[in-house]
Amino acid sequence: MSRRPLRACCKPGCKELVRASLCEKHAKEREKNASKKAERKRSDRPTAHQRGYTHRWHKARTGYLRDNPLCVRCEQEGELKPANVVDHIKPHKGNQELFWDTSNWQSLCKLHHDRKTFHEDGGRGFIR
Repeated sequence: MSRRPLRACCKPGCKELVRASLCEKHAKEREKNASKKAERKRSDRPTAHQRGYTHRWHKARTGYLRDNPLCVRCEQEGELKPANVVDHIKPHKGNQELFWDTSNWQSLCKLHHDRKTFHEDGGRGFIR
């Protein structure tokens, strides 16, 4: 039976020689990170549909973006970029009245939406 030749671990900066892709240390790190990611996926956060992002929302979002096609934050910075996200200015946190209040909507590009959400949620990806 032939064995694979030794080569450096795939983790940047690691010089450990291995036959697989990662050394034992980095393989354990990858496993640990994968289990943390799986744990976050099993959180008690409701699905997008349960949070109100239904077919009705998709239709309303499409119409809003048609009428408001530019990212408001890019415009404030003097740039003209297309928006592809309808953002709730004040997070609705499940409040359907606030969710459907069009005065609480703004058109954003994905970059600005992700930044805004990150700061609002404290980097967790969602508000509990």
